[in-house]
Formats: sequence, structure tokens, C-alpha cells
Amino acid sequence: MRAVGFNHSQPITSQTALVDIDLPEPDPQGRDLLVEIRAVSVNPVDTKVRRSAEVEPGQFRVLGYDAAGVVKAVGPGVKLFRPGDAVYYAGAIDRPGTNAEFHLVDERIVGMKPKTLGFEEAAALPLTAITAYEALFHRMKVENKVAGAWNAVLLVGAAGGVGSIAIQLLRALSDVTVIATASRPESQAWVRELGAHHVIDHSKPMAPQLAAMAIGQPGFVFSLTQTDKHLPDILDLIAPQGRMALIDDPAEVVDLRLFKRKCLSVHWEMMFARPVFQTADMIEQHKLLTHVAELVDAGRIRSTLADVLGPINADNLKKAHALIESGTTRGKLVLSGF
Repeated sequence: MRAVGFNHSQPITSQTALVDIDLPEPDPQGRDLLVEIRAVSVNPVDTKVRRSAEVEPGQFRVLGYDAAGVVKAVGPGVKLFRPGDAVYYAGAIDRPGTNAEFHLVDERIVGMKPKTLGFEEAAALPLTAITAYEALFHRMKVENKVAGAWNAVLLVGAAGGVGSIAIQLLRALSDVTVIATASRPESQAWVRELGAHHVIDHSKPMAPQLAAMAIGQPGFVFSLTQTDKHLPDILDLIAPQGRMALIDDPAEVVDLRLFKRKCLSVHWEMMFARPVFQTADMIEQHKLLTHVAELVDAGRIRSTLADVLGPINADNLKKAHALIESGTTRGKLVLSGF
């Protein structure tokens, strides 16, 4: 089968940073589905793994975590799907990725593709939807208000993939006020279009901008990028006993003692934790993807697809990685078919 992989870490500008390869078609066992890949999207985690992962000499690692496709075959333990089902999912970071014609994935982290979306639009959703859903509703539990706080979530860096779906999930599933941060006019327009109640500029101090609203301190902060840079501001603006979640990897060590004075809780969301550790509640990802598909089909949220870059091959994936590494993308970048 055709696939795209790498055999050692290189800058994306290198001609061989990603290469087209040929691999055997995998065979589903246990609760695995064998999925014929129709579309994939690219996430920051793809670029991070490409830049840092070690690969055994003579071997290739296939990246890719978001996918939409059709079930070709199932393992003997499969209960939720059958061949012919159209599905979408985000895979697991400790298994071969979705940048291949066929891919194995545990059914417990797979959902039926939204009926109203094509494969490209569906492929833009899983990883970011799982990340946002878990952080907001499983970790911070935004439905439980913080006493005395402004019932609001501040989304720092909201124009990217996770922020784009987080805005929509908050509007669809809660009564929380959504404050999105974005620094460029086009990004600010994007988050307003998705439903943010308020938009502020994270390239300037955020606490004064919020204080000028004279509504209070938000009970929740979801930091999506450059947490180490924004942390002093976040600690200033968040309400006492507030809850914070983050998803990035700060370059500087975060001193947890800074959270003590306001008695803050901190949640570091890692959507791959459930499949990597085969947790007892791993099927929650199947459930939430099912819920997201229902919301899409009901017209309550929409895909965050920003652009389709062409078919799945090394050249187009290198373009996608370069765009992600530029830090200027909004929404999701998708590749479609082989």
C-alpha cells in the first residue's frame, strides 16, 4: 500500500523530510478496524513527532492522526462497526499513522462519520474535537460554575484547530460566555464567525483588556499556545478557585507553586492518553465523537476545514507541515485521497 513516512528527523525544508514509501497492508486483530483512508488532516503533533522522534535504521515511521475513511475489514473482537461503515477518528500516537492507504485503529476511539459531511470536512474534526471536548467537559468541567467568578472561558490562541472547535462546542453545549483571543484581523474575524462572544488581542496584555469589560474575572482559561509566555497574564486575570487547562509544551518549566495563591486547578489535556494507556474509559472517545457527529448533523456545529491541499503524498504533506510550523494557520489543513 502507498504511504508517506520519514526515517530520521529533519527540517521540513529538507527534500527527504517526508518521503513516499510502499508498505504491506496491515491485518486487523482484536478490536481493530482496517480503514481505507479517504482524507487526513495535519496537526501540530505531526510536526513535533517528525522533528523529535527516533526511527530505527532502515525503518520508516508513518505520521498522521486525523482521518476519515471506510471500514474495509474488522478484527474478531469488533462490536461497534462493520465493513462499509464510513468513520472518522484521531488514532493513537504509539501506533503507525494515517498517512497511508489503509490503517488500523481500535474501534473504541472511532465514531461514525457525520452523515452531512464529506470525508475532507470530517477529517478536519476528530483530534481537535476530542482535545477540546475532553479539556472543557471531562477535565475542567465547565458546566460546574466557579463560585463568584464570571461564568466565562478564555480561549488563548483561539483561531487554530482546537480553538475553532472549542468555541462551537461551548456555544452548543453550555451557557458559558466565550472570550477568544486572536492577534490578526483575519483571525479575529474567524473566531467571531464561529461564535465567540468577545474577542481580545493576546499580543497585548490580556488582563487589562478583560478588566476594561468590568464584568469580572473568568472562572476558566483554556491555553492553546505559548502558555509559558502568557502564564503571568493568565494568573493575573483568572478568578480565585478557577480552573485552567493547557495543551501545549511550554519551553520553560512551569512552577506549580504559582497556582497556589488563587487555589487554581490545572489540567494538562493529552487526548492520546486514553488509547496509549488503554484506560478503562477509553470508549469515551467513541461516545464523544458520536456526540460531535450528532451536533454536526443537527447543524449546531460545523467543520473547521480551512483548505484542502491536494492528494496524500510527500510533497503535499511537506507543504502542510511547513504551514503548521509557520504558526499562522487558522482552522484545519486537509489532504484528500491518493
